[in-house]
Amino acid sequence: MAYLPCSSVLEYRKGEVIYRHDQPHDNLYLVLTGTVKVTRISDHGSLLLVDLYGTDDFFGEASLVNPGDALEQATAHSQVTLMAWKASDIEGIILKRPMLAVALLQAFGQRSIGLTQRLESLSTDRIDRRLARSLIRFADRMGKRQEDGGIRMDPLTHELLAHYVGTSRELITCHMTKFRKMGYLQYSRRSIMLYRDALSAWVRDSNE
Repeated sequence: MAYLPCSSVLEYRKGEVIYRHDQPHDNLYLVLTGTVKVTRISDHGSLLLVDLYGTDDFFGEASLVNPGDALEQATAHSQVTLMAWKASDIEGIILKRPMLAVALLQAFGQRSIGLTQRLESLSTDRIDRRLARSLIRFADRMGKRQEDGGIRMDPLTHELLAHYVGTSRELITCHMTKFRKMGYLQYSRRSIMLYRDALSAWVRDSNE
């Protein structure tokens, strides 16, 4: 953020579409507040959850590579405020502020590592372990640690988690109920409280 000039602030209500699958976009966005959901349409026509992006996260980077990509959609998962820069302007900004290129490489490189880890989990883990890893990742990125050691984050619907993990909503409900009974989390329509360390230990021990 320090290497980008300020742009006008954009505001979107929860559920409002920022750009659509059928409308190629040409902006790189930065989340100031709130959470953005990015989805893609698979070759078979099913909806895939790419990721959730919170405060200080960039999204829309496909515009830097392929502005004509019409498969991605961004939606305000909660009320959000954003800044946006035209992809065509980013090159000029980088020429003036070379450290921006380094910062973007670091951000997208870290994202690539996370995607690789997620693909490994999708290909090797049981559904409950995939769900546990996903909850831990969301908590690390978007949660707030509480005095009792838990991490509180905004609610995530079981349908959204199903799209992210690659399974059905019914199975997500089953495993979320199991984790709650085991004391690893509490959830309601208002929030999720995750006991990260305990769930991480379960992930580690369940692989033995």
